[in-house]
Amino acid sequence: MKLTSAILAILLGVAIHTAAGPIAFAQDDASSDLVSMVIELLADDDPEMRALALEQVRTTAAGEVATEQFAAQLPKLSGDAQVGLIRALAKRGDAAARPAILERMAGSSDSKVVEAGIESLGWLGNVTDVPTLIRWLGDDNPSQREAARRSLVRLQDAAVPAAIVGGITSSSAPMQATLIGILAERRALDAIPAILDAATNGDPSVRGAAMVALAELAGPEHLTGMLKGVLAAERGREQEAAEKAVMAVCNRIEDTGEQATPLLDAIRGFSASEQLVLLPTVGRVGGKQALADVMSAVRSTDPARHAIGVRALCNWPNASVAPELIDLIQSGLHDEHRISATRALIRVAPLADGRSDLEKLALLQRAMELSERDTERALVLKRAAAVRIPESLRFLLPYTDLPKSAEEACLAIVELAHHRSLREPNQVEFEVALNKVIATSQDATVVDRARRYIKGETWVRPK
Repeated sequence: MKLTSAILAILLGVAIHTAAGPIAFAQDDASSDLVSMVIELLADDDPEMRALALEQVRTTAAGEVATEQFAAQLPKLSGDAQVGLIRALAKRGDAAARPAILERMAGSSDSKVVEAGIESLGWLGNVTDVPTLIRWLGDDNPSQREAARRSLVRLQDAAVPAAIVGGITSSSAPMQATLIGILAERRALDAIPAILDAATNGDPSVRGAAMVALAELAGPEHLTGMLKGVLAAERGREQEAAEKAVMAVCNRIEDTGEQATPLLDAIRGFSASEQLVLLPTVGRVGGKQALADVMSAVRSTDPARHAIGVRALCNWPNASVAPELIDLIQSGLHDEHRISATRALIRVAPLADGRSDLEKLALLQRAMELSERDTERALVLKRAAAVRIPESLRFLLPYTDLPKSAEEACLAIVELAHHRSLREPNQVEFEVALNKVIATSQDATVVDRARRYIKGETWVRPK
């Protein structure tokens, strides 16, 4: 450390102490000794001295004049020192630094300086910076893109959401999707009408982003617009994701008995053909009133209506429709429908919905009896690991002797054993089962887990 720097550091400490006392520096005193010392230390070669100065930029010497003096040092500093000062000015939170930072960004070829400047706009910027940040959002540099995204999320100006919405209409589809995601992160409720419009956009990426955002922001009063998004979605994954977005909104209704009511009310405003397409969405929300509509379609002699009814029933969020699913498995005329119903039964069997664990396991055992293919039998074994009782272990153990199901059974057993609160009170049974896993499984990870659990050790699931 240079002697001059050391002396300045000491004097700076004295100045700070004095400024905190009765004879504090005037807020906008440009000739303040404190400001002068901080400025001198900002250019110091010693990183510790610069760090001391940056701390003062962040926390002391208040006032716009001091801020402007600090910011004026940017062109005089090295690249790393500029980055440090820009970040300190951002934390300082005084927008008086914004013009100097924008000027430095425009005149710098150092990507780190530019990135720090972009990031600072989230703290110091205003609505007029939105177009600039949107342009940076499309930059080739991923770090600068991410900095622009964070700043658009953080900008506090109340007019920012409307400006972002304005940017959506003039942007490419990928940029529109990104901007919609930013609005969701901002919890920009005033932007919901624009996002609802985007839910029927001609580009699937924009529609998908809109429905994801609406799942977070929308309320029951927006369901009609969201259902238009379901109808606009392409059949398959996009439509399923749109249906789940509607489900998320309905699930936020506290009264579970009323969750389907606004959805059913909204659907009545659509044509008969559209209502039929929307029936699987109703199935995802469930409820007694919805079940009547769904079962009417399931019992229809019209093949298309029947198929949509089956899909709606198989979307059900809990095991309350287990009898209807079992009936469909046993009486269904189409292999595809029986398989869908079987998989739905396996999915809902262990879900938490007021039934006991023994009832959940019994329903899985029934699903095993009804399964016609090894694929569904393997799913039953996998789902059995979600029912954490010793009876599940006893159900799984015999399947380790069957070549087609041994590996799935072994994995389910170690999944059960992973839970110490289940394993330790039933240590003898688990030790027998885990030794069987060690002797049977060809999966090195499963065997390793079994050995660890026998020894009472833990196993950390890879992230």
